[in-house]
Amino acid sequence: MSHAPPPRPTRESSQTASADGVRRSSVEVSALEPDWSRERLAPGEWSPGKRLLGCLRAYQRLAGQSGLLCALRRRVIVLRHRFWSAVSGADIPLNCNIGGGLLIPHPNGIVIHPHASIGPNCLIFQQVTLGTLAQGGTPVLGGHVDLGAGAKILGNVRIGDHAVVGANAVVLHDVPARAVAVGIPAVSRVCAEGRRE
Repeated sequence: MSHAPPPRPTRESSQTASADGVRRSSVEVSALEPDWSRERLAPGEWSPGKRLLGCLRAYQRLAGQSGLLCALRRRVIVLRHRFWSAVSGADIPLNCNIGGGLLIPHPNGIVIHPHASIGPNCLIFQQVTLGTLAQGGTPVLGGHVDLGAGAKILGNVRIGDHAVVGANAVVLHDVPARAVAVGIPAVSRVCAEGRRE
């Protein structure tokens, strides 16, 4: 009888159970270095969110270049962006400041102000709004921030690295790093271990 070697740990399978029974990943996602593989399309994958992000990245790569060919390529990219915006139902301008590794698995209804800033490796679910208030200012998200479905981040708000904003939360004040913000208006608290829950 032969024994197969134990499976090698992967990013998906490297989870540990804590004392409270909640499974947590032992792999920390970086808040500084973008993981570009999160935006990469697998062969044959249908992902309007990733295709929309691809248009943003291509347009921004060509933004500083001049010449007839670059101008023509930018126009084609703008048309692709409009198509994927309509297909995905997301309103993400071409000139947004978005760090690498952004995940938008369900892009329907996502609205991002052109002056909002998003750090690397963030996760944004459907119906999220990053916008302004009458007082002005736009949100700034740190690295590896998770925004739940329907969350609204409004005004001159800073969300710290590794923070989580719950579904349908309305954030009007800063959220510290590694905190969880929930409610209307959102109230944030930092986890006791300094980890996200």
